[in-house]
Amino acid sequence: MGIFDKFKSQARNKGKQGSDTAEQRINERTGGKYEDRVDSGQQRVEGSLGMERDRDRPEQQ
Repeated sequence: MGIFDKFKSQARNKGKQGSDTAEQRINERTGGKYEDRVDSGQQRVEGSLGMERDRDRPEQQ
């Protein structure tokens, strides 16, 4: 793996972490009322950025 591949992988991981954090905070502030819509929006954004992933991941605490 080249150095640019390593940076690309790190950036993608950082983006996913940021996306997850944003989703979690929005759900906390809204009391989970719009959880389905927030998740759908997150999937669309990640998909448009090429960060698609398996949505059956365990819940983070």
